[in-house]
Amino acid sequence: MSYPTDLKYTKDHEWVRFDGTEARVGITEYAQKQLGDVVYLELPEVGRTVKKGEVFGTIESVKAVSELYSPISGEVTEVNAALVQRPEGVNSHPHDSWMIVLTDADASEQQDLLDSERYTQLTQ
Repeated sequence: MSYPTDLKYTKDHEWVRFDGTEARVGITEYAQKQLGDVVYLELPEVGRTVKKGEVFGTIESVKAVSELYSPISGEVTEVNAALVQRPEGVNSHPHDSWMIVLTDADASEQQDLLDSERYTQLTQ
């Protein structure tokens, strides 16, 4: 599996797409394969501030319930309500199925994120 090069990754299998001052967050192809069929997604309220490594929500599949960890600190400015209504979208398009948008992200925290090559090595 090769992972999109325009994303950054965490060891907890979340991805981040940076766009100016915004950062979209989702889970990786690897994570959704480990979970199996996703049936429920709980995401934070808009306006909540999360710290890097903090739980921002949960994802439930037919196999397990897993916590979602914020890859960076920031304020939640958008939640993907359509994905909450149809969480199975994570299974078919994990790298396009963003969950939250963070702003005011701490740029210094980006250095701890993995590029696609390092993430691929982690998941082999």
